[in-house]
Amino acid sequence: MAGHFEVFTDNGGACRVRLIDEFGEELAVSTAFCDKDAAARAIYTFREIAASGLIEDHTSRF
Repeated sequence: MAGHFEVFTDNGGACRVRLIDEFGEELAVSTAFCDKDAAARAIYTFREIAASGLIEDHTSRF
């Protein structure tokens, strides 16, 4: 599985991060960051959490 992160500037001038899968589909978009360094730190944090974080199910049960 070869996805990647993209750091980009949104329409308001803030930095954001996109998570793209191996097919080029956007899986997630971050909140706004004040600069590229903050966005990069968020990517490192995301990687740490994704590697060992638990999954919590918050869906409704009907």
